[in-house]
Amino acid sequence: MSTNPAPTRCVVVVPVKPPKLGKTRLVGPIDAGLPDDVRRDLAEAFALDTVQAAVATPGADVVLVVTDDFRLAASMRDLGAEVMPDGTSDDLNATLVQAAAEVVRRWPGAVPVALCADLPGLRPIELAGVLREVLDRASAGDAAVFVRDLVGTGTTLYAAPGAGFAPMFGPASAERHAGAGAVEVGTDATSVRRDVDDAADLDAALVAGVGPHTSRASGRRATPEG
Repeated sequence: MSTNPAPTRCVVVVPVKPPKLGKTRLVGPIDAGLPDDVRRDLAEAFALDTVQAAVATPGADVVLVVTDDFRLAASMRDLGAEVMPDGTSDDLNATLVQAAAEVVRRWPGAVPVALCADLPGLRPIELAGVLREVLDRASAGDAAVFVRDLVGTGTTLYAAPGAGFAPMFGPASAERHAGAGAVEVGTDATSVRRDVDDAADLDAALVAGVGPHTSRASGRRATPEG
């Protein structure tokens, strides 16, 4: 019988690319004329709104942002997040494994929870419900859990105790997580599942409601002239 205490806290890990590298798919059929500086602003706004909501979430003891963008790091600290540099920015899964090791080192016994940075409509009450599921599953002995995106193929959240933390973000990540034994949670947490990859996603998110940073940045979107 295991003598390890059941985990009682979550550390939410949010990896954030430098905005100049993020969300290149936002230049799509709906917003074909979207200027590059607006795309960068939107990528930054998505991350700021995601982190702001995560910081406000009951059950998120710490929010740890992983980024190499020093200016953005300062903004994240202002929101109440901890920040660490990204030593492997070309490999998201390696970045998250590195961050999970830091969580284990700094907050022993906490469950690392990887959360995508493109959830501009994230609602703290819905994320709080997912975090409760994370802890319940961890206490029951499940090695890992994940949240499937609204499209059904991707993953917006992955969590596992430090020793079993093995994220598989990338194409068809939901099925790969499930195939590796991770348990799907958060099926009713729509805002946790609504990530923004392209212009159509952004329009849907704006209809559903987004945070203040994305609301301001989206007002700069250019509409192509007919």
